Amino acid sequence: MRYRADFRTFAFIGIYFALVAIQFVYRPAMLGVGLPLLLATCWFSFVGAVATHNTLHSPVFKKRWLNRAFQCVLTLTYGHPVSAYVPGHNLSHHKHIQTRKDLMRTTKMRFRWNLLNYLFFMPTVSKAILPADMRYFKMMRKHHGPWYRQTLWEWGALGLYVGVMLFIDWKSFLIYGLLPHQFAAFGIVSMNYLQHDGCDTESDYNHSRNFVGKVLNYLTLNNGYHAVHHMEPGLHWSLLPAEHEKRVKPFIHPALDQASIVLYMWRAFGWPGKRLRYDGEPVVLPEEGPDEEWIPAPDKIPADVGLGAMG
Repeated sequence: MRYRADFRTFAFIGIYFALVAIQFVYRPAMLGVGLPLLLATCWFSFVGAVATHNTLHSPVFKKRWLNRAFQCVLTLTYGHPVSAYVPGHNLSHHKHIQTRKDLMRTTKMRFRWNLLNYLFFMPTVSKAILPADMRYFKMMRKHHGPWYRQTLWEWGALGLYVGVMLFIDWKSFLIYGLLPHQFAAFGIVSMNYLQHDGCDTESDYNHSRNFVGKVLNYLTLNNGYHAVHHMEPGLHWSLLPAEHEKRVKPFIHPALDQASIVLYMWRAFGWPGKRLRYDGEPVVLPEEGPDEEWIPAPDKIPADVGLGAMG
């Protein structure tokens, strides 16, 4: 293991599997017990998606085979192959933030009511992400066998996991398996809207919104520190707070360091619910056009991309 901080990652992943197992065994019928357990399962499934994001930027283990095995485990928490996170996030969003090569750019959203922009962000960008993922998958089958086989291993692990749950109790799977996975996918994709909408992509520092509350970042493995993550994607999540204080906070606009994600969301989507830039001015959307090609040529893709590149 490269950083001791990842014991927290393992603990959170363990909690997710424990919650699923408890609910499958006991099937709590009392709302006062069942609802908190389900909400906790959804939350820790989302944390699994955060861990997916983290491990594809900074592998957990020194040995590649351990990282590849861990990616199969993470796939079960998130409900989607970990390696499939590479094209849309690592190669599109990170390299081409908020441009037409960024499939997850927030400027695609055009509703007057900002809450709708947030709620429909995931289904809107998914229409572009899923077909692009399939094109990338087909290309990698021919040009990058190791990544292709790793993705198949992750699909296989997920298929086995889902198959076992369906065999045990298909109704429980829908509640304790599928629902948390859908919440995790919605949460990790929609974070992009919170972290980038109304920011300045031309700025060295004001390109991302940060949520710096200590409780949130403890529970999300420092996912709130987004600006420094874009500056150095390979930086381990445990190092982000200190690097943010040193490299970002002295230079960023103060409004882009939000102490509370809950209060920010209330202002952005509740009251007054206006879509504003970080400096308080209304967001002015550029003319929206089609996505531009972003998938690099096979010889431009690192040989170890998505393969737990250590050891």
